[in-house]
Amino acid sequence: MPLRFDEGNVVFEGACMVEEALGLAEHWRAVPPGVADLSACTYLHTALLQVIAAATPAMVVAPADPRLARWIMPVLSPASPPGRSLS
Repeated sequence: MPLRFDEGNVVFEGACMVEEALGLAEHWRAVPPGVADLSACTYLHTALLQVIAAATPAMVVAPADPRLARWIMPVLSPASPPGRSLS
């Protein structure tokens, strides 16, 4: 499984594809978003990026891959405008 759930915390591992987006959105509707740990993520579909941005988790751990981090972290950084609620 590319996503591992632990309460509101989610660990993203390997290639995280579009098929995971609905499950993530539903999980964070039921449980307040905590940490989105992308450190082991090697690919993040833009649908998942949108879910993370909209949920505004308490903390986002950047991917270890510097190219992926440069692409997604500006969208998820605290300097970005706050996202909207998933409800």
